[in-house]
Amino acid sequence: MVRYRRRFTLFCVLMCLSVCLVSCEKKKTEGKVEVSAQEFVLRQDKENSYIIDAKGKIKNTGTVDVKNVVVTGQCGSCSEIWTIGIWTISGTEKWPYQKDTISYLPAGSEGEFSFKSVADFASRAGDPAPSMPDKLAVIIESFETVEK
Repeated sequence: MVRYRRRFTLFCVLMCLSVCLVSCEKKKTEGKVEVSAQEFVLRQDKENSYIIDAKGKIKNTGTVDVKNVVVTGQCGSCSEIWTIGIWTISGTEKWPYQKDTISYLPAGSEGEFSFKSVADFASRAGDPAPSMPDKLAVIIESFETVEK
């Protein structure tokens, strides 16, 4: 009989400890950000070259604050091979001027971004200005959740 009481007491103590540990565990929260507005602007860089710049807003739709939100552009219809008369993009690595970083964005707020050179176009002398390429998009490359 004493043996069962000890086991029952030990079981109750262990259950209380496990409940306390589980209740003290930090709740995992994730940040969520999305592009709320985007605009692409065609700009003539030099006499025979054109560049597309981007600007817009990012909204933090999550329940926690985020920091270091890195935003860049993407052109799905552009070529990676530089050729005259075709919209081109740089390789997989973006240059610092092709990105923007929003350092801190509280939950529910918006932040503005702008960066240059989503895509480049080189033309021959006398050619008309090119039209905008298809499949332009602003993408959120990365962000960090702020721990409180």
